[in-house]
Amino acid sequence: MSIDSAWTLTLAVLLVLLLTVGLAWWWDRLRILGRALSSLAVVVSLTGTAALRLNQLTEAYPSWDALVDATPRPPDPDEAALPDTAPDRGRLMTYQVAGPASGLDMPMLVYLPAAYFDPAQQTVEFPVIEALHGYPGTPETWVRRLDIAGHLDREIAAGRMAPTVVLLPRQTPDRLLDTECLDLTGGPKAETYITQDVPAWALANLRVRDDRAAWGLIGYSAGAYCAMNLVLKHPDRYVAAAALSGLAGPGIKVGDKSEDTTNNIPWRLRHLPQPQVSLWIGWAADEKNARIGSQQVVKAVRPPLTVQTAVVPHGGHSHATWRQMEAPALDWLSARLARPITRQADVRLR
Repeated sequence: MSIDSAWTLTLAVLLVLLLTVGLAWWWDRLRILGRALSSLAVVVSLTGTAALRLNQLTEAYPSWDALVDATPRPPDPDEAALPDTAPDRGRLMTYQVAGPASGLDMPMLVYLPAAYFDPAQQTVEFPVIEALHGYPGTPETWVRRLDIAGHLDREIAAGRMAPTVVLLPRQTPDRLLDTECLDLTGGPKAETYITQDVPAWALANLRVRDDRAAWGLIGYSAGAYCAMNLVLKHPDRYVAAAALSGLAGPGIKVGDKSEDTTNNIPWRLRHLPQPQVSLWIGWAADEKNARIGSQQVVKAVRPPLTVQTAVVPHGGHSHATWRQMEAPALDWLSARLARPITRQADVRLR
């Protein structure tokens, strides 16, 4: 059984109930040491069950192996994560991406649209979206909870999106360390990895466009803050970003106090020139923190920066909310990215 399966959680709940009933039944028959050990067993089982449920929601550990060994196993670069490889469906691949600029070396999921494998389009280079996950979380959350591959297949097939390569990088080498996609003082250089190393790897290994007009960002929760912040800081690489339930600041200590200045989005918009990029910002009306943070960002926007907002009435800070916003955000983002382009015959095929 997988770590986040319904059967795993059900068995954990049954164990808690069994231990609790057993403790009550045998209480008068047990000595002090027996009572203490039985009580401890109940507490440990209850804590473990709560942790399993939390992991189901966040996917901090997508497997038992990940829980035992926090160091990601180097994946097979040809590993297909989608069992269905029908001609009209894209493929999810896993690659190991080493970052010379950041010093980070982490696996990355990559969605390649069906058109990528069309023999008639082998000289076509595609636009790119980098999809950023929340914290706790992993790129697999996009796949398993938000069905990003399904959304992309449907939107591309319907013509609401152009065929697009989607990169799903990790934002931290340590599942318990929140980087908020920033270069932490004395810590991982997540911003450098995402904005320099990942694009450089994609340009060297995939058929993607290299101009900033073809590159965008999307993120949910902490990844939504990442998307907004990075598009403002790196307008030479990205032209647009979509944020699903994002906050206005990182919510962590960066180490240089920039969480209150250059990495605080309203501060940046008030004090620094606003770049010529576009933002799509969505939130649930019944989710206070994301609503307030998003509204602060929207209020500070001035030309040439543009912003479009979307609000769902209910759902809170949850996967259900992000699933509602996902397709509209992807459609909006695709409409602002340059289209696939055919290069000359001398282009190096990848």
